[in-house]
Amino acid sequence: MTWFPLELSLEQAVLAAVAVLILVVLAGWAGRARLVARVRSLEAERQVSASQLASALEREARQDTEIQQLREELSSKSQQLARYQVLVEKGEAALAEQKQQLEQTRAAMTQQFENLANRIFEEKQQAFVRRSEDSLRKSLDPLERQLGDFRKRVEHVYDRENAERNSLLGQIKALREQTQRISDEALNLTSALKGDRKIQGNWGEVVLERLLEESGLQKGREYETQVTFTSDGRRRQPDVIVRLPEHKDLIIDSKVSLVDYERYASAETDEERSQALKQHVNSLRAHITGLNKKAYEQLEGVRTLDFVFIFVPIEAAYMLAMQADPELFRFAYERQIVLVSPTSLMATLRTVENIWRYEKQNKNAEKIAAEAGKLHDQFALVLESLDALGSRIRQADEAYQETYKRLATGRGNAVKRIDSLRKLGAKTRKQIAADLREKAEDEHRLPALAYDADDELLDEELSEEERTEESEAE
Repeated sequence: MTWFPLELSLEQAVLAAVAVLILVVLAGWAGRARLVARVRSLEAERQVSASQLASALEREARQDTEIQQLREELSSKSQQLARYQVLVEKGEAALAEQKQQLEQTRAAMTQQFENLANRIFEEKQQAFVRRSEDSLRKSLDPLERQLGDFRKRVEHVYDRENAERNSLLGQIKALREQTQRISDEALNLTSALKGDRKIQGNWGEVVLERLLEESGLQKGREYETQVTFTSDGRRRQPDVIVRLPEHKDLIIDSKVSLVDYERYASAETDEERSQALKQHVNSLRAHITGLNKKAYEQLEGVRTLDFVFIFVPIEAAYMLAMQADPELFRFAYERQIVLVSPTSLMATLRTVENIWRYEKQNKNAEKIAAEAGKLHDQFALVLESLDALGSRIRQADEAYQETYKRLATGRGNAVKRIDSLRKLGAKTRKQIAADLREKAEDEHRLPALAYDADDELLDEELSEEERTEESEAE
């Protein structure tokens, strides 16, 4: 039993050696794979470098050919120059007399050409400016008019609201004075009526009509009087219907009996006054009960609120009843009826008038907001037109520069090619301006390496054409 651990250790050693051997083989295999991949990568790089070298050699050969052609052309030009120098030397005597006249003619033609070009450019520029101004004016005139209308409308609304706000305190003060005067007149009139109910009813309607007029409401629009309705075969005729926004109505009844109040005012003893005051309160309660039974709020065609106003035309009669019977107001309100005096009714009517005024202002504000939206949209369209106009101006300038380059300054320009016709012997009466010919020649002398592949092909074609023209001239 003592050798078993030793034998197990040998097996482990063998297994470990085998594992190490496998790892060594795998590492060698992985290294060989990386080496093969590296060799392939280097081979690909070598092929790319070889291709680039071939392209560079080809490009160098092409450049050498071009240089040789330029040298040959330079040699030919030098020979031509030598021949021309000989001819010039022979013709100097003959040309000396014409030199001054030629210089004068050339200067005059140059000046005329420049003046003509400047005049044409100025005319085109002025025409373009006029068209631009007309286009801008057509776009901005409606915008300016809309801005003016919008400003006037806002100022009008602000001034009107400010004036109404400033006059509100004065109107309240005048309202208090008018209410007191009406109460005094009503008291005097009550003493003169002597208990005639018909006259009292008519007089109450007159006082109510005056309050409606002084509140600022307009008859036929914000309120109506004596409108007749039929319900269940019975005729109903409310004294006044006050119209509210959102299709709501407010009914006011003015048929209040003041006989008992007149008796109270004319009583000579406390017992008579106490009895008359009690009958005055009972009369109001009876009128409230009777008006509740008429159910004006249920009439078809009337969109009334949940209550009806009973108008007491004498402020003192109203206050006396409220003091004598504190539960009178609650008694009426439980039956959807509200007792009002000239003061409280005027405040209510003024509130209604303010509601209508704010309703109109809100509608005007909606119109102003709509106009502001249209104004914003119009302004956005004008900005788009200006952007489009600027883009067209830039395009026109780019087209002008490109056309001028092709005509006078670019490689293979028309000025040099046309002037070459004169050099070849074409009969002309005028010459192209010297500065234009110099610009054309300067552009032509730019090195060919400064252009891309397309320009090189174009230069080769132009050089071939020039060599053909020169050989024909010789």
